[in-house]
Amino acid sequence: MPTIFTKIINGEIPSYKIAEDENFFAFLDINPNAEGHTLCIPKKEVDKIMDLDEDTYMGLMAFSRKIGKAIESALDCKRVGIIVIGLEVPHAHVHLIPLNEMAEATFQNKVKLNAEEFEAIAAKIRSKIV
Repeated sequence: MPTIFTKIINGEIPSYKIAEDENFFAFLDINPNAEGHTLCIPKKEVDKIMDLDEDTYMGLMAFSRKIGKAIESALDCKRVGIIVIGLEVPHAHVHLIPLNEMAEATFQNKVKLNAEEFEAIAAKIRSKIV
């Protein structure tokens, strides 16, 4: 059975897409810790990030770096944090979180955004991808 992330990749579930290439997909987290909280995932459905083959793992990190640099350029933040937990969805993924304070990295405080705000943030980040 496909994961929710595979359904997002396939367009079965809508998302606020940031970027996509032949192997990876980035989209805004709909329950974000901060504005611009983005998930980067491999299109290959693998549960644990450490179970990815080396090429996919390294590719995911390079793709995440590219997206992280765009987030940092597009949004007002001190830095972009990178977090890998992987307990909620059995599909390897990287959280990129714009950070101004440590509380934004704890997954305890969430930001509420409407559809227009999500789309505006996604457009800002997309415009900075090199």
